[in-house]
Amino acid sequence: MQNVNGRELEAGFLTAMEWSFCITTPARNQGEMAHTCRGTINLSTAHFDTEDSCSIVLTSGARTYHLKASSEVERQQWITALELAKAKAVCMMSSHSDDSGDEDDETASPADKSELHSTIKSLSLKLDDLSTCNDLIAKHGAALQRSLSELDSLKIPYESSEKLKAVNERATLFRITSNAMINACKDFLELAETHSRKWQRALQYEQEQRIHLEETIEQLAKQHNSLERAFRSAPGRATNPTKSFSEGSLLTPKGEDSEEDEDTEYFDAMEDSTSFITVITEAKEDRKAEGGTTGSVDWTSSDNVLDGASLVPKGPPKVKRRVRIPDKPNYSLNLWSIMKNCIGRELSKIPMPVNFNEPLSMLQRLTEDLEYHHLLDKAVHCTSSVEQMCLVAAFSVSSYSTTVHRIAKPFNPMLGETFELDRLDDMGLRSLCEQVSHHPPSAAHYVFSKHGWSLWQEITISSKFRGKYLSIMPLGAIHLEFQASGNHYVWRKSTSTVHNIIVGKLWIDQTGDIEIVNHKTKDRCQLKFLPYSYFSKEVARKVTGVVSDSQGKAHYVLSGSWDEQMECAKIVQSSPSSPGSDGKQKTVYQTLPAKLLWKKYPLPENAENMYYFSELALTLNEHEEGVAPTDSRLRPDQRLMEKGHWDEANTEKQRLEEKQRVSRRRRLEACSRGCGTEEEKEADVYVPLWFEKRLDPLTGETACMYKGGYWEAKERQDWHMCPNIF
Repeated sequence: MQNVNGRELEAGFLTAMEWSFCITTPARNQGEMAHTCRGTINLSTAHFDTEDSCSIVLTSGARTYHLKASSEVERQQWITALELAKAKAVCMMSSHSDDSGDEDDETASPADKSELHSTIKSLSLKLDDLSTCNDLIAKHGAALQRSLSELDSLKIPYESSEKLKAVNERATLFRITSNAMINACKDFLELAETHSRKWQRALQYEQEQRIHLEETIEQLAKQHNSLERAFRSAPGRATNPTKSFSEGSLLTPKGEDSEEDEDTEYFDAMEDSTSFITVITEAKEDRKAEGGTTGSVDWTSSDNVLDGASLVPKGPPKVKRRVRIPDKPNYSLNLWSIMKNCIGRELSKIPMPVNFNEPLSMLQRLTEDLEYHHLLDKAVHCTSSVEQMCLVAAFSVSSYSTTVHRIAKPFNPMLGETFELDRLDDMGLRSLCEQVSHHPPSAAHYVFSKHGWSLWQEITISSKFRGKYLSIMPLGAIHLEFQASGNHYVWRKSTSTVHNIIVGKLWIDQTGDIEIVNHKTKDRCQLKFLPYSYFSKEVARKVTGVVSDSQGKAHYVLSGSWDEQMECAKIVQSSPSSPGSDGKQKTVYQTLPAKLLWKKYPLPENAENMYYFSELALTLNEHEEGVAPTDSRLRPDQRLMEKGHWDEANTEKQRLEEKQRVSRRRRLEACSRGCGTEEEKEADVYVPLWFEKRLDPLTGETACMYKGGYWEAKERQDWHMCPNIF
């Protein structure tokens, strides 16, 4: 093959397993004799185009190669082979990068796990081959039909011979592509026949699991009835029948099933979903231990702190805040056309237009977690550390309530971008966020409350596009400290998943476990976010939990949903239940009536046209005087988008991103020492302005913590140290 300049090129592509296209040229000098390959193109992200009947243009990122074949037939042979290899490369890159573990949870049986995975991948590859060949056959068939139509209208013998030559060439191309598709079909059929028996075994295993599930539910119902009868007949009990309060999916602390959550394979959300059962009893009865672990506790007056915890007195604000923003324009854009070549990549590295954003930055979304700060204000007055833990747990869950309808992506902050929330007058707190790293994206956050608590965190967002869904994993610990008691709580965020990326309505789910630890008293709270399942009868978005002390004794049961409310119920007695059909025991908690801890505020009127922003979110991007020049409120592309000027916002976004790339190159060029990766060099060169890296003694991790100076600089209006990022 030759390039457009006539220079000899020897082009050859590696196998699809190696996912690259290798370009070789003759050596220009003796020093190049040892180099056999002058460049490679990753086939999974490459784009193929044609300039004329014999030219091929290969594009991958910023690199473009112009190749020329000796004839149109040879060019089409190369195009066909390259497109087949690209389909395999994309599929295999996707499967190799998908480490979410979802496939591991959906295997047919533990014995056939790895073999079935391999079979599924092989069948998927063959299906991709069939799909690609089908597209090529359709394209070549249409071209052949056009040539035949032109042949019918010819009259000149010379022109007839030329057209006949074109028909022959297209017929040859069609035969090549047809043969490729026939071979792919044969391979697919052979695989399907070979593994048909395994699919039958998988179906049989699923049927057995369903029978086992039905037996488990029946056993639970019998246990519930026996508990009711035992409670009615017990001496000194109230005559009113008890009723079931809730069923959690959390393992009991220090219980027999402590490793069950990791070892059990879940084929739907209902399998072994109840590891404890709670039963409501009366609050004023005299109770005695009746076997198992018991605790005679009273619904004391100190617990009044938990009463009405969700009711917040709201007086007239001293500063009038806005209550609406411009309605979201109706722009249509195909998400799949942008995301199809980005499978397996970090979301922060995918160039996305503002059409998929909301007019808030990630720093502002992080600040939005403080919407229910009143829970922490109430927790300050708790004299019991386990009661305080209940309110802290409710606060940790409340931060997810704003995500239920928020399917748009926040803006990725520029390196050095900040956001302040100075609301001492009405909220009693001051909050500061700074983007301290760009790759990977990381933000440091510090909050001070005049009511006697402070919160800090450094959150690194790790996100992967998986094809059908998007996984967002916030990494980093959240610290909360109460000054008066010295109670220091640490927890981490759960995983967020955006479903139906390709087809259907987008929706968000929160999954995983959260463990909150009080490092002073060693109290713990285990929270579990139940994943949504079509077959589950549980309430959607359900969260369950147990609060226990340093000895492992359970004091409170938590229950609710992360998008609506959380309740707590004090445990007065616990005992093991009778073994189920699987031989496992669960713990039965006898509790007092549940009390409301937190309830979500209703959304503002017309919220569906304002990105489903909450009352607080509507005020976060409101223009304020005196903020730092790096504040998110001053970001021009975000401001243009909020006003509805999306075309101008996209242009401005590209300008800002290019400006950031230039600044990054300058920093890396200034770093003359070190031979690590570019990310490591940048981490060594860039120094945050308001935060500094320190070793966290509780987690053993290095994290950015507030070093002070911001609010003093704001008071002086001295911002000379701030970088020019906008």
